[in-house]
Amino acid sequence: MSRYDSTPNRAASGYPQKPQILKRNTVAQSRLFQVEALDLRFSNGEERQFERLTGADRGAVMIVAMPDPEHVLLIREYAAGFEDYVLTLPKGLVDPGEDVITAANRELMEECGVGAHHLEPLAELSLAPNYMRHRMQVILATDLYPKRLPGDEPEPLIVETHALEELPALMLREDFHEARAIAALYIARDKLREERHDHTNDLL
Repeated sequence: MSRYDSTPNRAASGYPQKPQILKRNTVAQSRLFQVEALDLRFSNGEERQFERLTGADRGAVMIVAMPDPEHVLLIREYAAGFEDYVLTLPKGLVDPGEDVITAANRELMEECGVGAHHLEPLAELSLAPNYMRHRMQVILATDLYPKRLPGDEPEPLIVETHALEELPALMLREDFHEARAIAALYIARDKLREERHDHTNDLL
């Protein structure tokens, strides 16, 4: 069961009963987005209308790719929402028939020109859950090798190498602010620190 599914034994755990969906209605549609209105009745009798973005719920991946134990690959790409270039992690949608590991390696090859011999799921992140059900699987990629696949980017992406331990300085930059990328890097950094600590203890 996904950690986003209904909580088992909600009453015993103190969670309120989920609201009843009275009606669903598509209020806007574009090439990429669909806006759906939900008429809800909560367990206390209150009724409200919520709007959310819906679409193909294929899932997506974000990759923390490390060419060595100390550094991570970041890409610079145009972000239409900000009308500017931003620094972030490679990422993309899971294509039909792919699992998240295959999708992560493909995106890595398309956006960074490398593949990974070792890919490990780290966490699942959501984005603005009040308005969408988008989920992002964070994948740690190590033991990299050169490999490029053609992607769908309108222009070549700039790939940069940054020290993972310099996250505080990285966050002071005006071009690095995507919350999912920041969370993914801290998750990867803490996992690697823990592994190094455990390895040191094993040697003592």
